[in-house]
Order: sequence, then C-alpha cells, then structure tokens
Amino acid sequence: MIRLDDLSIFVLAVDNGSLSAAARVLNIAPAAASAGVKRLEAELGARLLARSTRSLALTQEGERYLQHARRALSDLQAGQDALALGRQAIGGEVSLSIPSDLGRSVLAGWLDDFLAEHPAVALHVRISDRLVDMFRQRVDAVVRYGAPDDSSLVALPLAPDNRRVLCAAPAYFARHGVPQTPDDLQRHNCLRLALSDTTHDQWTFHGKADTQVVRVTGNRVADDGELVRRWAVAGHGIAYKSRLDVLADLRAGHLRAALTDWQGEAAPLHLICTHRLALSPTLMRLRDVLRERIAGYLADA
Repeated sequence: MIRLDDLSIFVLAVDNGSLSAAARVLNIAPAAASAGVKRLEAELGARLLARSTRSLALTQEGERYLQHARRALSDLQAGQDALALGRQAIGGEVSLSIPSDLGRSVLAGWLDDFLAEHPAVALHVRISDRLVDMFRQRVDAVVRYGAPDDSSLVALPLAPDNRRVLCAAPAYFARHGVPQTPDDLQRHNCLRLALSDTTHDQWTFHGKADTQVVRVTGNRVADDGELVRRWAVAGHGIAYKSRLDVLADLRAGHLRAALTDWQGEAAPLHLICTHRLALSPTLMRLRDVLRERIAGYLADA
C-alpha cells in the first residue's frame, strides 16, 4: 500500500533537487527520506529517481508518475481544506430527529426561521417519538427529552429545568373532578405514551415532604406524543406531558394544570450528538438558536 508520506518525499525531492532538501522540509533524517522513496519504488515496481551522491534526476517512469503523485497530494489537500471549511462555516446537509409533539407544534416554525437565516443549510427532519439508533441510522443530531442512556453520546442542554405537567381539558375536569392528590389519579382516565413497547404508566410526583409514584390506567395509549396531547385537549382524559409540549394550550385555556402543589417529573430537553467532533458550526448555531427560542418561549406571558 502506497504511503502518503512517501509520496510527499518523492515530490519534495524533485521540487527541491535532493533527498536531503526534502528531508529538511519535512524535518526528518535524510536516511528516512531515502527509505521512503525506496518503499514507494518497491510498491510501484519501478525506479522513479536516478540518484548519486551529488545529483538526483527523474527517470522516464518517474516523469510519468510525478504528475499523478502531484494530483493525488493535491486532491488529498483539497479534501482536508473542504473539511476544515466545513468545520468553520454554517452550511451543508444536517439530518435531525425531533419529537412528534414539540417538533410539529413548536420546533417546526423555529427551524423554518433557522433555514431562512442560514440558506446554505439543507435540513433533513425525522419526526418521531421513537428512539433513534444514531450509530446505524444517518442522523447528525436528535432533540430528545431526558438524558441519553448511552454515556458515550454528547448531550447539550436546551431546556435543563423543563418538567412534566399533569393536565386535562376544563370540560374533562368539569365532568370528573380535579385530582387533589397523586392517588386520585387511580380513579381517572389517564392518557399514556408507549415507546419501545414500554408504556409510561408510572407517574412520579415530588411533594414538599415526599415523592409519590402512581401506576395509572386508562382506555387510550399511543406511541405519538402529539396524539396524546390532542386526546387531552378533546377532553378524553388526563395527560402527563412536558410543559414545553402543552404550554400553548395551557396559556390558551385549552388545557388546565392539576396537582400544581406537586413538582412533576424532570423532562430536560437536549440536543444529542454521537461525538464532540460531530458538533459542526451548523449544529452549534442550531443549539444556540433553539436554546434562545425556548428560553423566550418559557418567559413569554
């Protein structure tokens, strides 16, 4: 296999007139430069340089090969430059996975604004509440509630203090009453989310003196958070949703919060990548935009 450093030695030796001069440019010993050219010649099965103690000249085969060696080194440098430019500029294709409810109701509009601000970005969006295998599927980043189970992933906080809110339509509470304690939920129709064949039916509430975990039941389960919210707005039961998901409905009066003396489960929102090296300027800018928008959204009266 041809080594890149051997190609560099060959080209520099020709450009500088000797192997010693090439060695000085590369800050290596002359013997190492000579060994590099010999390796290259052995790999190609051809003599490239006619060399003596004081002179160096290209052979016919060396002349034919030189242009290809230059082109190979130039292409590799161009590739390096392209990667370096990609790490400095905002642009290129980005594949992003976002949760169903938050994605459609809130993030979609913010992503529109982001693309308008950065027209060099091409966005491929996947909307689903199901977990994405970032190592098998081509996804540059995911927006998800909670910290990732895989500690090798990089999670950048977007809304670290976000929590779940117990809520239902005012019409539902008018018919069935408002729960006063977490235990009261056992008498209510609870709208549940199921992901990866696991139903989220144990709801945790933190009080001033203790923490209560209640196993809830109901006649509706979905693997889509947006559908669960729609059911709640339609008055079909009580939902336990991220505050970010239901904030607009709470402000509009479509939903009403309950058990407000209790603190809901933590639901921090993160932008997650596979590695620090995957955090391109585009993703870092997207993280900043989302974090700023979320802070403003939570603060709006």
